[in-house]
Amino acid sequence: MGQRVVRVNELIKREISHLLHTRHRSESVDISILSVDTSPDLRNAKVYFATHGDAEKRVAAERFFGRHAGEIRRLVGRAVRLKYLPRLDFRYAIGADEEERLNRLLDDMGLEGETPLPPDPNESL
Repeated sequence: MGQRVVRVNELIKREISHLLHTRHRSESVDISILSVDTSPDLRNAKVYFATHGDAEKRVAAERFFGRHAGEIRRLVGRAVRLKYLPRLDFRYAIGADEEERLNRLLDDMGLEGETPLPPDPNESL
């Protein structure tokens, strides 16, 4: 993937995230934009998102993007100057479910963010 496509991916991701958290704050509070995969000709882009919560929130997010995809593309086009603005295809990131499940397991175990310390050799048993 060319360096230009990588930069465009990051720029579109940042702009969509910004729009969601400024213009659609109440509807998109549980949505995170994970990545954008733009085609080499910059005509199409797959926008991968995840939701924080259950399947209901996923369905609500899919409906939200179905209703607002055109508006989001138009607003991104105002902020990002490209010869061709890619058509945005919003897709749920399947791997996000597995990551969420693993995070819940770690929370239940009480191990999230903790690194086990090696035993202190100076400590007497």
